[in-house]
Amino acid sequence: MLRLQAALMATCALCATTAFAATGDTQRILDEGMNRSQAMLNAHQLMDDIGPRLTISTNMRKAQDWAMAKFTGYGLTNVHKEGFVFGRGWDIIGSSVRLASPRPIQLVAIPIAWSPPTKGVLSAPVVVAPMDRPEHFAAYRGKLAGKIVMVTLPGEGSEPTDPPFHRLTSEEIGKENSFHPPHFDPEEQIRFLKRIDFYRQLDSFLASEGALAVVRKARTDGKLVFGEGYQHAIGDTPKLPQVEIAAEDYRRIARMAKLGENPVVEIASDVRYLDDDSHAYNVIADIPGSDPKAGYVMAGAHFDSWVAGDGAADNGAGSIVVIEAARILRELGIRPRRTIRFALWSGEEQGLYGSANYVQQHLASRPGAIGPGGVLLWDQLVRNYPVTPSAGYGELKAYFNLDNGSGKIRGIYAEGNSAAVPMLREWLSPFEGMGAATVVAGPTTGTDHEPFQAVAIPGFQFIQDPLDYETRVHHSSIDTVDHLKADDLRQAAVIMASMLLAAANSDKDLPRPPLPAKPDASDPFKYEYPEPK
Repeated sequence: MLRLQAALMATCALCATTAFAATGDTQRILDEGMNRSQAMLNAHQLMDDIGPRLTISTNMRKAQDWAMAKFTGYGLTNVHKEGFVFGRGWDIIGSSVRLASPRPIQLVAIPIAWSPPTKGVLSAPVVVAPMDRPEHFAAYRGKLAGKIVMVTLPGEGSEPTDPPFHRLTSEEIGKENSFHPPHFDPEEQIRFLKRIDFYRQLDSFLASEGALAVVRKARTDGKLVFGEGYQHAIGDTPKLPQVEIAAEDYRRIARMAKLGENPVVEIASDVRYLDDDSHAYNVIADIPGSDPKAGYVMAGAHFDSWVAGDGAADNGAGSIVVIEAARILRELGIRPRRTIRFALWSGEEQGLYGSANYVQQHLASRPGAIGPGGVLLWDQLVRNYPVTPSAGYGELKAYFNLDNGSGKIRGIYAEGNSAAVPMLREWLSPFEGMGAATVVAGPTTGTDHEPFQAVAIPGFQFIQDPLDYETRVHHSSIDTVDHLKADDLRQAAVIMASMLLAAANSDKDLPRPPLPAKPDASDPFKYEYPEPK
């Protein structure tokens, strides 16, 4: 700890021109965040005691009550939930999948989210019928009645060639520091939506053929399961029970079926729908600013998770850092010039619903973004024009997001906003000794800063050490507190708190990109094969 403080003080001494680095607030944040952190205690309460937090699940409701109590107990104000239309809730009460013959084996498996229950034990022979496009349906017509259908191509087992745990080198971070020309393909989103629709078509086809249940293979080896599912809308949930089986177990059954050993599988999927409220909720809390005309800055992380593990690295870790940053600033009694707002988003895993709804409700709108039943369509929020700012558009000065596991912060993506680089670099400079002073030009995608970026709000995602996030933890059955690193969480919370305070007290606003206008196709001469009918 003393060495870390000494390194930070030395770094600050080199930044004499940086007003924020020269203040005592940096040292006070460092002391509170490193010596009296509540990050791991909160992680235990959230992940070990409450567990996974699927959007609109019983656990998510418990977790949101817990988070609101934390924010209130830490002295934040305006603590509340903001709702948006989402669809059906869903819980796993229990599940069991076993091979009954030719020999009994308890299989590693999980129900796929938003699939229906089996209403007891379902026992039937399997048929291996790989399908990944509607053109494949004809080959199996008339052959699936009374069967449990295995729809994934079995493939072969594989061994990883890279180590599962990794920290970034300076060279790897440096590779991100490059400008990425914008790319716009008008057909790209259409192809994506057609792919999602295939799963609906598959479920309908199998049900019409008299199949009893659907089995898919987990996407990686290692006896991991994931259970992701996306049919959560009212009237759109699957017709058949669906389970995911670990890759090794799936291939074993497929080998038996290939040699005519007639494997029989038993599935008991005890799940339930929650239809008392079709709204999901974001949790919002504020540290009020001293200048009501100065606007606000914001930090967020998605609070929802998948259910195979406990949702620790994705994204309990980011949520804990946001909560801890709020605690640190309130504990120190710091009164920022701008209000600092903290958000725990819901529905990120199904398509950035929580953050996108916040943007639509408070900041800017696009035509056609609200679909049937009042559900926000993320693809429309990104791609439709014009963008119409709301009355509160100019009040949000910056948004900072954390969502890549529990690895320590190594820097921040400027998201192509080159004009913001000097200010971001200044605010990060006190933490060079902690390995976190890099600002890279390149963007990153797939998380909750994107809706803000899509309407030209300065929104940023931090660079983090990957650890074993992508290799084995992300969405998987081992996403537990064991894979969180306490020192990294403390470091991240200190930096999050400091960046928020710097942005809240800055005399200058972060530069904004221009309001988006519809781009031309990047390749106006592109030809493609026609989509199959």
